[in-house]
Amino acid sequence: MKFDDLDPVLAAPARVAILATLADGNWWLFSDMRAETRLADGNLHVQTRKLMEAGYIRGEKVTVGGRRVTRFRLAETGRQALTDHVRRLERALKQEEATGTQGSVKAAVSRDDGGRVW
Repeated sequence: MKFDDLDPVLAAPARVAILATLADGNWWLFSDMRAETRLADGNLHVQTRKLMEAGYIRGEKVTVGGRRVTRFRLAETGRQALTDHVRRLERALKQEEATGTQGSVKAAVSRDDGGRVW
């Protein structure tokens, strides 16, 4: 698998965790997302903002019990991105199983400049 095969937005495990949490299709309050993902407030804020900028999630302010809170929901583009991400990883595992390299360590190969490529 090449680096370019992966979605750069989903390079951060926190973002994958957020999308996976929202995959149930429900609206999630910020506080509930924090509890579910165990991310710190600042990290959750930054990662949800990046996911919103990518169009992967929707966020809105609502009033609950007289307080303004933020809630999030998975957008269709986010669902597709998560699905594609999982499929790419599954394909990589299937290729590994088909070639019999599961659990093995590849030997170093010498380069022309004397360095090694693993």
